[in-house]
Amino acid sequence: MDLSYSPEDLAFRDTVRAFLDANLPDDLQRKVLNHKRLSKDDFVRWHKIVAKQGWVGTGWPVEYGGTGWSAVQRHIWEEECARAGTPPILPFGVNMVAPVIMAFGNEAQKRHYLPRILNCDDWWCQGYSEPGSGSDLASLKTRAERQGDHYIVNGQKTWTTLAQHADMIFCLVRTDPQARKQEGISFLLIDMKTPGITVRPIVMLDEEHEVNEVFFDNVKVPVENLIGEENKGWTYAKYLLGHERTGIAAVGRAKRELQFLKKVAGTHMKNGKPIIDDPLFAAKVASLEIEIMALEMTVLRVLSQEKTRRGPGPEASMLKVKGTDIQQMLTELMIEAVGPAALPFDPRYLEGEQEHSIAADDDAAPLAGYYFNFRKTSIYGGSNEIQRNIITQMILGL
Repeated sequence: MDLSYSPEDLAFRDTVRAFLDANLPDDLQRKVLNHKRLSKDDFVRWHKIVAKQGWVGTGWPVEYGGTGWSAVQRHIWEEECARAGTPPILPFGVNMVAPVIMAFGNEAQKRHYLPRILNCDDWWCQGYSEPGSGSDLASLKTRAERQGDHYIVNGQKTWTTLAQHADMIFCLVRTDPQARKQEGISFLLIDMKTPGITVRPIVMLDEEHEVNEVFFDNVKVPVENLIGEENKGWTYAKYLLGHERTGIAAVGRAKRELQFLKKVAGTHMKNGKPIIDDPLFAAKVASLEIEIMALEMTVLRVLSQEKTRRGPGPEASMLKVKGTDIQQMLTELMIEAVGPAALPFDPRYLEGEQEHSIAADDDAAPLAGYYFNFRKTSIYGGSNEIQRNIITQMILGL
């Protein structure tokens, strides 16, 4: 595979850099590069800036408002956004439910939802995990009972990221409790303002409200909000998870955080010298950099194959495992580099309410929370243990 950028790709990269230089707000860039928390307004503001340029649907077909970019161009875009320090375009609408709507939704659903997703008129969240149904997602118990032209939904979802802001939730529900567990599931789109929905925050140790419990108590959902066929939702869920796992790799962000790691390791001391000069620590950084390079090559191969098949295959599980391992190792080495300086916790600084951290070490101030937050990456999107089983069965044939 030729990984040298063509003159056209280099020109495209210059175009992207010029756009980011001209349009990325300074306050958003500072928040991202300093590991501060982003608000709903931060995410929406950046999404709408990119939407105005027409660059939100990087992997979408042109007929639905996508860019028509090649795999290399999409990679360049992600890499340059990470380098510049943009807020992420949240994946729940653009990269997760939208591909399902395109592949399995009807024309009315495509016409209604896809433009709204592109413009961030609707904030989406994901209703998959339940208490007791995480990696074994097919054991979910949330019920949807057909009554005329509506479903009545009862149950609970958990670990629902940013549901406190959401307008819509795409939800797996059980519509045939008598069927084998994978065969009795349907895929519903539910308006979060519907009576009977309660969102309860799960506040983590670092005092951040990122995830939630969502309760459904006799929630009335129009049958027209069903994607595809009733009881075929497991097929759609697997398709969505392939797209989610590919995105979890986050190569561009890993490359940016590697540079941050080198920065803090060059400014924090051990035995009177920068810790980056310690041979054992330097070897860990070098090994991690090699892993990131290998992950980038694998991502490019997967992206280049997408035009030849319906959606991401088992390679998505490889990207998920390696990508999350790398993300966790990055945070571990950051903590090792700064040592006790990572201990102070300053919520006001992380929320952007003050310019400097209480410990006067702005680089170190967010790292303990950053470390703990990234413990989840090897669990969400299907735990890495489950992904290794998928790789064993679908690639190795064991």
